[in-house]
Amino acid sequence: MSQWKQIQQLDMKFLEQVDYFYDDKFPMELRQVLASWIESQDWETAMNHEAMAMVLFNNFLTQLESHCTQEPNFLHRHNLKRIFQQIQLKYKAHPQHLSAVISNCLREERRIISAASMQEQGPLEKSMQNSAALEKQKNLDNKVAVIRSSVQLLDQAVKYLEDMQDDFDFRYKTLQLRDPVERNSQNMKQEVMTLQEILNRLDFKRKEILSKMGDVLKEIDSLIVSQLMPELQAWKRRQQIACIGGPVLAGLDQLQNWFTMMAQSLFQIKRQLDKLGELIVKVTYESDPIPLQRPQMEEQVKYLIYHLIKSSFVVEKQPCMPTHPQKPLIIKTQVQFTTKVRLLVKLPEVDYQLKVKTTFDKDLPAGKVTRQFFIPTNNTKVMDVEESSNGCLSVEFRHLQLKEKKFTNGTKGNEGPLTVTEELHSLSFEAMLCLQGLDIDLETCSLPLVVISNVSQLPAGWGSVMWYNLLTDDPKNLAFFSNPPRASWSQLSEVISWQFSSFAGRGLNKEQLSMLGDKLLGQHASYNDCQVSWSKFCKENIPGKSFSFWLWLDSILELIKKHLLPVWIDGYIMGFVSKEMERALLKDRESGTFLLRFSESHLGGITFTWVEQDNGEAKFISVEPYTKNRLSALPIADIIRDYKVIADGIVPENPLKFLYPDIPKDEAFGKHYNSQPNRVCPYIPTILIPISLNTTPPPCSSPEPPLSPGMSHMLSQHISPYEIESVMSSL
Repeated sequence: MSQWKQIQQLDMKFLEQVDYFYDDKFPMELRQVLASWIESQDWETAMNHEAMAMVLFNNFLTQLESHCTQEPNFLHRHNLKRIFQQIQLKYKAHPQHLSAVISNCLREERRIISAASMQEQGPLEKSMQNSAALEKQKNLDNKVAVIRSSVQLLDQAVKYLEDMQDDFDFRYKTLQLRDPVERNSQNMKQEVMTLQEILNRLDFKRKEILSKMGDVLKEIDSLIVSQLMPELQAWKRRQQIACIGGPVLAGLDQLQNWFTMMAQSLFQIKRQLDKLGELIVKVTYESDPIPLQRPQMEEQVKYLIYHLIKSSFVVEKQPCMPTHPQKPLIIKTQVQFTTKVRLLVKLPEVDYQLKVKTTFDKDLPAGKVTRQFFIPTNNTKVMDVEESSNGCLSVEFRHLQLKEKKFTNGTKGNEGPLTVTEELHSLSFEAMLCLQGLDIDLETCSLPLVVISNVSQLPAGWGSVMWYNLLTDDPKNLAFFSNPPRASWSQLSEVISWQFSSFAGRGLNKEQLSMLGDKLLGQHASYNDCQVSWSKFCKENIPGKSFSFWLWLDSILELIKKHLLPVWIDGYIMGFVSKEMERALLKDRESGTFLLRFSESHLGGITFTWVEQDNGEAKFISVEPYTKNRLSALPIADIIRDYKVIADGIVPENPLKFLYPDIPKDEAFGKHYNSQPNRVCPYIPTILIPISLNTTPPPCSSPEPPLSPGMSHMLSQHISPYEIESVMSSL
């Protein structure tokens, strides 16, 4: 089943996540009409190859144009033509950007499909999507609607008060123009009594309006403090979780709606107070409540507006290098990165040029880092109204770079207690908003960043980003790794599964996570309460190995992403299974039954083991792990199809028959086989065939001895141009 068909069969809550990342950059209509063709292209490789991206871009336009001409529905054809023109204009100069956008959409789809297929959600994901949170949002919707209604009623009350005061003012001035001789007349006395009654009603109405206004302000204040700000913090926490592979981030438009409606209500009350100020210029009296209460209310309104708008200045997209869209918050020096800030309050008065300035490490405590950086490129941009976000003000910085400061003695800084990838930095954003007499200094900052100078530091840097965002929600805790807290295995295992879901389209099941728990923590009856230190996860080497647990895991992710992705997504790689469990699974199976697992002795290696039944005794044979270099020459599916074993001079045969538990090899991997090359006379075609020499292994402490150089050379003389694989035999 195609990926797009799987998406369409998901529950509504997952479809809402899909809807979030399809926008004007790549409309969902294109995903629908070109579904099969899109899924058959290698967008991820094209992201980093300009020539390939240009070819794919032109083919994309050709496919879309062909579909437009064949579309029978006039309206659909019109919309597709419009989208065609937009895509052509947007990506003609930057075809790699289109490849990156489509690659990201496909990756997010795979992650959502994987999340939907998992039987249980982890504790972090449950906390992101529980029904209580949805109930809170509905409650907040209702309260915001009630406040808006109350403010509208206040508008009507102020208008009624103004009409009543105009009537009083007219009667009062008319009375003053009367002849003084008539002042003691009965009519005059009646007129005075009427004016006194109107004044009494005015006084009552003024007190009533001010009382209701005070009640509404209390409701707004309470709503902001008790519900709106917690919702904003919850969104920021969800953003942290999304940054490290968690559920797709949503809810910012809803927050913008709440912030905007609260701001509109406050500005409306401010105008009502201004109107009351105008009214007392015309009519005031002893014990008039407006001069007594209005100044305090004005200060309260200004305070609420100031802090509401100040809080609405958020980082919508955390800093990220376009070359590594799934690893935000890691910045390599002298490589462009992007980020985006947004003002959640949408008001007509805010529709003007608002300049945002970025600063790196603005408030960094002295002595906390050993390296210092600056932004050499233009660090100021103007916010624009973004139609795709319902008219909010936002600005995206697309071409920022970092450069390391050099000190006068030519050095880059002193060595400190933390490694480069444990140093945390921050990107700040500042703007000054002048609105209706209010000067509001806007400021926000990114989540902590890891700055690297070499891509070899990327795995350790991503480990730091994961650990930080998993265990704290304080964006200014830049000294976090001076004393990093421990993580429970229940937390850590969920984040690890997200890495496979996000990077490779398929998360890990309980059995796979259990094996990883064994590897990291040793044998335990229950892992959930076990605590894992930062050092054990990312810094200390695995016993007997020259690499850490996280470096081993990250190398497997890279191997899957670049060489094993289709087979991994299909679920045909068991991957994480110990040798003991491997033998337990295979021992009673038919000869030729095999499974694939990741090597525990090599970084980024995969091996397969098969069983041979010999007079009731099971023999287990494993090949030397395949790494990225070998898989670049021959895909894993072709290796399994063509694998041969030479034994005692007998004609090579393929020992691999059934993928565990009993799936015929061709049924599992057939769709991933590369077709054989066509013959072009007068040449005879050649193919690479993986071959192992089945010999009794020499006595060795390692269960996986490599083939000796001499034997490899001898075989190459006899069976060239075949690819000769080493053998590992574990009996």
